[in-house]
Amino acid sequence: MDIENGVTMINGIKPIIKPKPVIKTEFDKPKTNGLSFDDAMTNLLSEIQVSYNNWGARSGIDKKLDLSLDKGRKFIKVVEGSIGQRRVWGFVSLVDGTHKGLPLKKGDIMKAAGWSGVAKHSRGNIFDTEMHKSFSWTGPNYL
Repeated sequence: MDIENGVTMINGIKPIIKPKPVIKTEFDKPKTNGLSFDDAMTNLLSEIQVSYNNWGARSGIDKKLDLSLDKGRKFIKVVEGSIGQRRVWGFVSLVDGTHKGLPLKKGDIMKAAGWSGVAKHSRGNIFDTEMHKSFSWTGPNYL
């Protein structure tokens, strides 16, 4: 056996290596709980308002948050406030992939690291049935 370019040669003949077939299971399918991305985003915005209402009820504050969405290539920025006083609530991933070396799934809720910066770790997912536990009206929770 000769070793040439990292491949074991048998009698000078390079073996043909076939890739193993990928078997898809129900666990490989993205979990969306039957929601479209737009419906899940609408749910997120309404849960942010519910969180604010629960907080404001203790203080006697009754106000509708001015929430808006700014779409980018990889993330949707959730912004709270109106012209002159805007702040980033957080970000939601538009794609599957990686972010700063960590896996990222479509719908992941991310904390803001600045006006246009996204923090490293996911805080939850908009398709999760328990998504309201991963944030408050002020933004995604700390780890």
